[in-house]
Amino acid sequence: MSAKIVGPRDGKAGDLGSLGVRFMAWASETGGGFALVEHPIPPRALAAPLHRHSREDEYSFVLEGRMGADLGGEVVVAGPGDLVFKPRGEWHTFWNAGDEPCRILEIVSPGGFERYFEELTDFMQAPTRETVAPVAAKYGLEIDPASIPVLCERHGLWFPASR
Repeated sequence: MSAKIVGPRDGKAGDLGSLGVRFMAWASETGGGFALVEHPIPPRALAAPLHRHSREDEYSFVLEGRMGADLGGEVVVAGPGDLVFKPRGEWHTFWNAGDEPCRILEIVSPGGFERYFEELTDFMQAPTRETVAPVAAKYGLEIDPASIPVLCERHGLWFPASR
């Protein structure tokens, strides 16, 4: 990767329903070691159902707002400056735990999983289990769709499929 600056409006961006994505550093630019994306999360939005990665670890650095997370059954709330570690193989999810916007930087290591987000942005206008499942499997991701209504009710959240 050659030296560069990624400004606050630079990088490809997309909408994943209850989660935005802005691609800041691709695995192809980092020698595969990691990828970096920014996720803006609207107030009280569940970012994803419970899920687990088989290939990568994730680190969420909170830039603004409050990020709630379920980490293998332990619920935490992180604020600006906090780093949340989500290891591969552990069921987890995250959400905006406040009434104001939340923004996080997500470091994914090793890189490559950012391509999952890129593929999802292509059909997020009408996502279904049938369209998401093959993409998730391609990236070694297990998803628990049944967790959506439980998480939304327990934490006072919304998710596109539940609206």
